[in-house]
Amino acid sequence: MPTPNLGEATATVWENRFGGKPRDVIHNSRAFFFSLAANGFKQIADGGRLFEFLLEFAENTNFHSVSEMEQLDTSRINVFDAARFTAKIAAGTLVISNLEELRASGKSNKLQAGLMAEKMENAKDSHTSDINRMCLGSASTGKDWNGIQHLISITPTTGTVGGISRDSFSFHRNRQASGAQSAAPFDNLRKALTSIYNQCSLGGVKRTPRWVQANRTEFEGYETILVAIEQIAEARMKQDSDIAFKNEMLKFKGAKMFFDEDAVAGEMRLYQNEDLKLVYYKDGWFKLDPKVDPHNQLANVHKLATFGQLCIRGSRHLGVVSAIT
Repeated sequence: MPTPNLGEATATVWENRFGGKPRDVIHNSRAFFFSLAANGFKQIADGGRLFEFLLEFAENTNFHSVSEMEQLDTSRINVFDAARFTAKIAAGTLVISNLEELRASGKSNKLQAGLMAEKMENAKDSHTSDINRMCLGSASTGKDWNGIQHLISITPTTGTVGGISRDSFSFHRNRQASGAQSAAPFDNLRKALTSIYNQCSLGGVKRTPRWVQANRTEFEGYETILVAIEQIAEARMKQDSDIAFKNEMLKFKGAKMFFDEDAVAGEMRLYQNEDLKLVYYKDGWFKLDPKVDPHNQLANVHKLATFGQLCIRGSRHLGVVSAIT
């Protein structure tokens, strides 16, 4: 007599499945990517070998006080330069076998939107996560896109950004200050943020930072130094109170603050969309090619790619608070 392996209950009763699509339990917030994608940071390039940003880096020193008949200086003064960035490629493939498609056809399909649609959504989310991690990283060479740790550096007097040496040219250095504690955790964070905010601005009111990006630890540390809330009660919720700030309400001098799980610890970066740009080629943003049927495989391959680069213009208007404790 055979010994059954499946079990009578499994063989005779269907599962009671809840939810029309798979629950995402892998992807992080990718808050940095979405902040760039939705707030004027994206810029389209209509072709071109490099992405170039013109910089006005010097005053015309021919201008100064003179006597009545003094001979004027007619030297030609160089005042313009350019930062140049090379486009990089982020890409991947989605592969679905013929057997996989056949199994998921008809009434046997458990996915509300269909296997292909759900896998494509996962592919786009994975592509987004990959770009987000690269842009939050420290890469400056190789195949990876520029990382924010390279562009807005905690050591702004070293390295080369956009083809310009920061060792030699101070105009291309971002702002940096230490947020290390003196006696208690985060006791110098407010002071450091204030210093960087003002250094990045013009007179404290123009070209001011609009975003503050942090790791979760520093984000929570910032909240601890805010004025304590005893009670906030709303008229429609008279018996309830909220003793904490909503995360989306946290700001610094009007600059919206957020945390990204993939951000480096111990650092907070301040920037705005005039001087930090996510540049991509026209028709090169999440470019999905038609499916390919390999001649030696029973499968279809879908290619997804983005062609672009994270770039900066005026480094002096970008800043970082480092060594936060």
